[in-house]
Amino acid sequence: MKLFKKNVKPSGIDGQMESVKGAEVKVLGSGCAKCNELATNVKQALQQLDLSTDIEKVTDMVEIASYGVMSTPALVYKGKVIISGKVASVDELKQLLSK
Repeated sequence: MKLFKKNVKPSGIDGQMESVKGAEVKVLGSGCAKCNELATNVKQALQQLDLSTDIEKVTDMVEIASYGVMSTPALVYKGKVIISGKVASVDELKQLLSK
């Protein structure tokens, strides 16, 4: 149930989430095809879990390195790296994000 929509900033006609600094979910990567695929899978997993949160796309290599990530794409959830170096499926992401 969505009672509070903290930090949700819909953009565009279809209400897609925009990248917001300080978001709870961060996709780390250079913006390559795999990074974009992970971001899409994360968005789908969040929607299926009925979670309303912002997704921040981090492309700055210094910031990516600050997480200790050596291979992208990577996913940060609640400040912790939970995936690095691969594109997780929607089902795998649902399991990780529901913890």
